Amino acid sequence: MSTSIDQAVEARLVAAAPRMSTIPATLHYDRSDPFAVRMSFPAPATLEGIEVYWTFARELLAQGMEQAVGDGDVRVRPYGFDRTVVEFHAPEGTAIVHIRTGELRRFLDRSLALVPTGDEHLYVDLDQDLADLMRDAC
Repeated sequence: MSTSIDQAVEARLVAAAPRMSTIPATLHYDRSDPFAVRMSFPAPATLEGIEVYWTFARELLAQGMEQAVGDGDVRVRPYGFDRTVVEFHAPEGTAIVHIRTGELRRFLDRSLALVPTGDEHLYVDLDQDLADLMRDAC
């Protein structure tokens, strides 16, 4: 059984102009980091011209499909019947994308099949994480 999930999603970038461009994005979940999801955007879709990753709580994504959540760099909220808005805040500016809620639900369902809510602690290796931190500190 695989320990990670990658799922391509279609994100619609909200810009100042009324037109919304579609950009590819990928959602990633790995059982070795059970509380987090990662969303990546390919180089052509970013201002820097390099692939960009945002990592945030799986719970934030799940709750954000039902109500506005987040007060940090990543904020999520429902938008209409079938869309979810994900906002990414950085010093360079804010990117706002719309994603089909059904795509997010499928991704979250797949991640919950790997690690059910409430069982995340069973997949965290605190000893290894601490050893990694100590190694990086030297």
